[in-house]
Amino acid sequence: MHILSAITQALNLQNSILAKYLIRNVLMITAAVFIVLGLVIFGNQLVLVINESLEKGIPIADLLPLVGFKMIRDVPLILSLSLFLAIILAISKSYKDSEAVVMNSLGIGDKHLMVFIQPVVIVIFIFILFLTTIAVPWSKQQRSMIIDRSENSSKFSFIKEGEFQEFKDGDIVFYASKVKNIDGESTQDMEEIFIYTLADNQPIITLAAQAQKYTDINTKSVYLRLKDGTRYHGFPSEMNKKILNFDQYDLQIINGEKRQSTNIETKTESKPTLDIIFSSDTREIAEWQWRLSQPISVLILSIFAILLGKTSPRGGKNLGVLAGVIVFIIYNNALLIAKSSLEKGDTLPIIGLWWVHLVVLLIIFIFYAYRHGKLSQLIKKPF
Repeated sequence: MHILSAITQALNLQNSILAKYLIRNVLMITAAVFIVLGLVIFGNQLVLVINESLEKGIPIADLLPLVGFKMIRDVPLILSLSLFLAIILAISKSYKDSEAVVMNSLGIGDKHLMVFIQPVVIVIFIFILFLTTIAVPWSKQQRSMIIDRSENSSKFSFIKEGEFQEFKDGDIVFYASKVKNIDGESTQDMEEIFIYTLADNQPIITLAAQAQKYTDINTKSVYLRLKDGTRYHGFPSEMNKKILNFDQYDLQIINGEKRQSTNIETKTESKPTLDIIFSSDTREIAEWQWRLSQPISVLILSIFAILLGKTSPRGGKNLGVLAGVIVFIIYNNALLIAKSSLEKGDTLPIIGLWWVHLVVLLIIFIFYAYRHGKLSQLIKKPF
């Protein structure tokens, strides 16, 4: 009854000067922290995307969209951390400026502050929910489409005539004296081919008059079909070399099964939420629980932030912020561990990621009881 009366009183004071003052401080600090974190993280993402585009031969025209899609992916995490730290800083500031002392003398405590900040928290909760369930999956889908289009349509389209180039992380050294694009850049014919590979630490040199790239429909593996050539197992000058003449020989460039296995997680992450929310696949269950967990954590952390921000004027200046960063990292890492465990089938779907939220709520309850001197009463209270 005491909690209900406090909440009722807080709701009556929701439009008061104190509530508006607190909300304004939280919004301003949230924006400032978001800008700082955003500049650091988005700047780093820009460098990573540029490096990735250079490695995979992604056109420059697709560079900005890729950066934008990665930014959308990171906004929920940055925004939730910004709000969490903003609440801690706003509450801590009110205590250091003795504003909270005046509030406490008026009967305004932690429960009232929790209600005061809810308009901001709820708006950000809805926005992050929209991002994680709709915008982020869509952005990952669009990013995957750009990368797949670049890899499928222009793989080897950036081969230059008369230059040695490496593929498969340097396992293949390729040279073509002439390259001709057919049907745009989807198919290429090459002449006077030289290929150097290693098998069992033994060099294999392949020479061919012609070559053409093609993709196996069933396995999705990419091959070079070599024609009228010779394969040398060992260098031509060695006595134990083996020579094989062939009319046609298919050399695998990309392993389709490996490529599909690496894309399973990406495809799951890019699926619409409505398509996976009723799925029985553990990977998809883990994905939609993760999408809901991010906005749920905003609600839970907003309560925790009130308690972490409550300091004395003589307390450590940034102690609450440091504790908040540690709590945020542990919370999110625990969610990731729970997600991975669910994907592997080690956890029941009904437990899934929810146990992490329950544990954090329990910690908040214990911390609140400790702050208000009620923990000893709860321990001594008989069941």
